[in-house]
Amino acid sequence: MDGSASPKSQRPSFAKGSLVRSPSYLDDHLEYRTQTGPATSIDGIMEQPAAMSSNAVSNVSLASRRSIVGAIAPSPIPEDVASVHTLSHTNCIQDDETAPRLVATLYYNAAHPRHPHPHPDQSPHSKPSDTIPAPSIAEGLAPTSIISDYPLEPPPPEPEPLDHIYGPYISQLCLTHFLATLDSLLIHNAPDQRRLISTHRCLAPDTTKPRIMEVTFSPPPNPEYLPSYLLSKHESIYKFEREWNCEVILQPSSIYRRHKRFCVFDMDSTLIQQEVIDEIAAFIGVKDEVAAITERAMNGELDFSASLKARVALLKGVPADVFERLRPKITITPGARELCKCLKRLGFTLAVLSGGFQPLADWLAGELGLDYAFANHLISDPETKTLTGELDPDKPIVNAEHKQMLLMSLAKGRGIPLAQTMAVGDGANDLPMLKTAGLGVAWKAKAKVQMEAPARLNVGKSMLDLVYLLGFTEAEVQELLAD
Repeated sequence: MDGSASPKSQRPSFAKGSLVRSPSYLDDHLEYRTQTGPATSIDGIMEQPAAMSSNAVSNVSLASRRSIVGAIAPSPIPEDVASVHTLSHTNCIQDDETAPRLVATLYYNAAHPRHPHPHPDQSPHSKPSDTIPAPSIAEGLAPTSIISDYPLEPPPPEPEPLDHIYGPYISQLCLTHFLATLDSLLIHNAPDQRRLISTHRCLAPDTTKPRIMEVTFSPPPNPEYLPSYLLSKHESIYKFEREWNCEVILQPSSIYRRHKRFCVFDMDSTLIQQEVIDEIAAFIGVKDEVAAITERAMNGELDFSASLKARVALLKGVPADVFERLRPKITITPGARELCKCLKRLGFTLAVLSGGFQPLADWLAGELGLDYAFANHLISDPETKTLTGELDPDKPIVNAEHKQMLLMSLAKGRGIPLAQTMAVGDGANDLPMLKTAGLGVAWKAKAKVQMEAPARLNVGKSMLDLVYLLGFTEAEVQELLAD
């Protein structure tokens, strides 16, 4: 390409020399190849020939729509384009600051990269008697992986796992596919609201093979067709998650997303890995009976308050010092200490709101540096020094409604808007507070909770991954953790 070439033939070059125009939107993005030299990452700057005009862009057809890609410097946006995305720097495409924007945080399931298709030479030879594999659901990418428990009709066969082909991370083509998915959801927008504008940031661990990525985009789909709170549950997003072995959490792009001030946690199976009441029941040999009731209650099949009283009644005769004996057996969830340390250094107020019991909630608050601890109170017999199997009638039961009330009252007492609050839990009794908080995340939760919660995270390496929802990079997180 030289200076005499017509503007129509000019376009950015992504490798040495010019590239042949590709026939489709996805093929065009396949041209973002790794380069030698300084620009080797997904956030690298595209190389341009010296003679190319600085405002040259690529125009590629997508059915009846057009797509352009931002070059090194912001370029004038042609009036007829459909999608805009920059692969260089965030916010380099200036758009209307008043336009509604959403932020999608993509988490790759690094703990379980998929490699389902071994080389044919290593595959066992099929026999005439071999049967077709039964339909299955990828672990962690649906509310339940048990077909019989699936709330709808049996799912279709799993799509081709593309992370197996393009890399076990948020690859360039994964990002492109996500943008194309978002673009397809704008079909019901007004004609002047069908141009997708987006930027991205690689949050962790680096820009070469990111495990966590943040994508900011505008406009969102027409709320009359697809409200923002239902966007993450749309079948197109769900299919994308299954194909690329990742999870997507969506939030409004606002100052309150980045600057939360208050976070509440459930305790059992969230901040700790056990259900405390089941462990107490083990002392008198009724763990299986209590655990069965607990599971149904956490799935929302039983009224929590009634089921709690039934389980507590089975604990009659347990030694009153059971909580001191339990402490060595309690496992704090990986990443919980680090998450709380980060949030405290950011000035957060932290609380644990537990359907468990106060002695362990107080102990956990001391271990993690939490400001508040609310849980249920058991009555013990001072003569026999055993539990009576009853709850203290002078204390409220910390059920779903009480958790929600505590979240609202604590935030109001500190003058914190609900938009600046977070809630994390796993059980059906956590749903009201998850839906009330500015950001509610179902952490490796029960099936019903994953289906109804505003956001879910199953593929996080540890609870520390929740801090990336605030927009921090790994380098910033490590700075917060430094002594």
